[in-house]
Amino acid sequence: MLGVLRVYLGPLKWQVALLAALLLSGTGLNLLLPQLLRQFVDNAKLIGGADVALLSRLAVIYIVLAVGVQLMTAGATYVGARVGWTATNRLRADLMAHLLSLDMHEHKERTPGEMIERIDGDVTALSNFFSQFAVRVFGAALLLTGAVVMFWREDWRVGAGITLFTVITLLSMDRVRQLGVEPTKAEREASARLFGFVEERLTGLEDIRSLGAGGHHLNNFLRTQRDFFTRSTFSWRRRSVVWQLSMLLFAVGYVGLLSAAVGLYATGAITLGTAFLLYQYMSMIEEPIDQLTQQLQDLQKAGASLGRVSEILALRSEIHGGTRTLPAGPLALGFQDVSFTYNPSEPASRGVLHHVSFHLPAGQTLGLLGRTGSGKTTLTRLISRLYDATSGEVRLGGVNVRDVPLHDLRTRMAVVTQDVQLFQASVRDNLSFFDPDITDAQVEAALLEVGLGAWLDRLPEGVRTPLPSGSLSAGEAQLLAFARVMLRDPAVIILDEPSSRLDPATEALLTAAMTRLLSGRTAIIIAHRLDTVARADRILVLGDGQVLEEGAREALARDPRSQYAGLLLAGAASEDAGVLV
Repeated sequence: MLGVLRVYLGPLKWQVALLAALLLSGTGLNLLLPQLLRQFVDNAKLIGGADVALLSRLAVIYIVLAVGVQLMTAGATYVGARVGWTATNRLRADLMAHLLSLDMHEHKERTPGEMIERIDGDVTALSNFFSQFAVRVFGAALLLTGAVVMFWREDWRVGAGITLFTVITLLSMDRVRQLGVEPTKAEREASARLFGFVEERLTGLEDIRSLGAGGHHLNNFLRTQRDFFTRSTFSWRRRSVVWQLSMLLFAVGYVGLLSAAVGLYATGAITLGTAFLLYQYMSMIEEPIDQLTQQLQDLQKAGASLGRVSEILALRSEIHGGTRTLPAGPLALGFQDVSFTYNPSEPASRGVLHHVSFHLPAGQTLGLLGRTGSGKTTLTRLISRLYDATSGEVRLGGVNVRDVPLHDLRTRMAVVTQDVQLFQASVRDNLSFFDPDITDAQVEAALLEVGLGAWLDRLPEGVRTPLPSGSLSAGEAQLLAFARVMLRDPAVIILDEPSSRLDPATEALLTAAMTRLLSGRTAIIIAHRLDTVARADRILVLGDGQVLEEGAREALARDPRSQYAGLLLAGAASEDAGVLV
């Protein structure tokens, strides 16, 4: 925990110094207030008559200092929250960057909902800890120390008793605190599973409805929810032991102090004002320990969250880049006896790809065909090294992709999928991915290039117009994805069935945009519709992870014995049947 505080609070040392100054000043003023109260009480009970002028001065000073304490506390709270949220945002950014650096094997182990819970839920728990720890814990520790010192100044016997009470209370709290760490960690894990379950079911909602599996998944949801509720309740009961123990100990502490104060006053060892002072300082003992007690519960949550975050940060990608650079311009693509399996412990015969070999010259387009599950998407993932081939080599521009730095490799590539992800942000930010170096003019040019000029003219603020969720048709979203690629100007483009969700009018725009996009670039088009690959230079047909056929598109179309020609014939017959119907 201290290591995390040092890493993320270290760069904010001047703000932390200001926070410390505010806390020290506020604590000093707070400790002075009971002294004024003692003078006021002792002067007010004088038998010969109180000095009204002195009482008025003491009252005014007391009010001024009390207001000063409140101002110092408000300032410390503001600075502490600012420091805490700044540090937390850095942690959130680091965690997100680390997750994005992991290879796909790690992402397959966890659902997107679980990852969101790790980044949002766990880090939010830490943000509460960061933003309040310095003010409440550090401030409470200062006030507690100051109050104990003041007890020693008044009477060493009371000071010794209060010191012993404080040590016993803090040690008891620390011992009890450990009871809540593991249950809280289990609660956070159950929460992540619940979010992951909901995210997966929402994604596959149409399939669940079509299969009539609503009841089955509802029962699974109730079991997952019940597990989360049970763990949350158990975790809360464990954490509540801390404040229950605190209430018991302070009931004993107040009885002991008041008994001592009454005894000392009865013997004439202290004045009535001093008795009031001792009571005030006891409340200053109770308040910081109460704050520490509350923070210990937050510390339990933060400790569990930090442990889960640390588990993620400890993960290391098994995919590492080399040092070779890719040549400029379009890149030739080659697969040399490539085999791949998602589970290395499985036999090679059960892999997704088996001894795949082909060559795509630089600047040409490959149409990738095959049934669902034939390995088309997996093949493209090997090019960008989302996975590494189990055996064989994948080459770009004659260079093994394993020898190229990952950032350089992925910068030279672009992937357009059927499912386009859009942000709650402006059109510009959706296309540039929040890159400030990309100008508005470049974004506008990309939109014009894909045929969205008329759509752009209707936007009230141009490319700065916010893009609300659900405001685009599937076709417009697909064209925006094309505009993203235009901005990046990659050497290799992978299109995963880009026209499957488009209406005929928008598909015409896509076809024109695709022609401009693929010109002078190496491209792979994964397609189920043969029209999509009608302008491809070469065709590769996969079946059960093996190359069934590969060659120039026109040559395969003319060969009546080829798989591609058979697909064309079957497609034409299907269209004729549709017309007859």
